[in-house]
Amino acid sequence: FMSHRVAILSSHFSPVSAVMASEKEAALAATPSDSPTIFDKIISKEIPSTVVYEDDKVLAFRDITPQGPIHILLIPKVRDGLTGLSKAEERHIDILGRLLYTAKLVAKQEGLDEGFRIVINDGPQGCQSVYHIHVHLIGGRQMNWPPG
Repeated sequence: FMSHRVAILSSHFSPVSAVMASEKEAALAATPSDSPTIFDKIISKEIPSTVVYEDDKVLAFRDITPQGPIHILLIPKVRDGLTGLSKAEERHIDILGRLLYTAKLVAKQEGLDEGFRIVINDGPQGCQSVYHIHVHLIGGRQMNWPPG
């Protein structure tokens, strides 16, 4: 437990390029599966998180490796086969809309009146490392274009 915690804490102090490389490595090593993800453990409160918004369908919490002054992940509480956007089916329309609308609410709550970025990574080349759909809400700094 302690070494895992140290690894998490030390990741906060790594150079950005090292964090980006490790995220890419994690994404390339990740495989879709029906087994519980880290997000399931966050939903069940087995793993602590800093929750900024929660309702019956969506949980929003701070990313432990933020890519901006504000970096929040929004996830559906029930995965329902929605491991990534490419796996979306018609039955997921409501939760997909709910995730984006909730991102808008959280952005307002966080004071991101000057703008923010929404990111959904999908698959290995999209740098997805957790196969439970999630929306990144990033703000509090000027974004660049094109993204990496």
